[in-house]
Amino acid sequence: MTDQRTADRQRVLFLCTHNSARSQMAEGLLRNLAADRFEAFSAGTEATRVRPEAVSVMAEIGVDISSQESETLERYLGEPLDLVITVCDDANESCPVFPGASSRLHWSFPDPSKATGGYEEILHTFRNVRDEIRGRIESELAGM
Repeated sequence: MTDQRTADRQRVLFLCTHNSARSQMAEGLLRNLAADRFEAFSAGTEATRVRPEAVSVMAEIGVDISSQESETLERYLGEPLDLVITVCDDANESCPVFPGASSRLHWSFPDPSKATGGYEEILHTFRNVRDEIRGRIESELAGM
């Protein structure tokens, strides 16, 4: 039996290629910003691991994603979802139809795992992507 609080929240799946950074950060941010109205999940067209840089930059803003795991989208194909949001162009192109999803959006963010340079430069790239994702969530979802 589903509790009433879960039934009243919209179920949102963030989808990316590897489910290692962008989709993981989006899941953590939505949970942090609007857990009372949204149930957030993330998956990838392939599962890898959550990037330690993503965990670090999220911890900087008080969001703990260290226990999140990389999952494949197959896990969610039969799930009822209100919204599927692809956060990378590759996932948008290869994203299957989610019959249980009421709607689908595409938010294109650069892949921070492709950042080059020293550790601080790489973290800077992860921070920028984190902040872009937070801006989209705040303007398009959290304010709903």
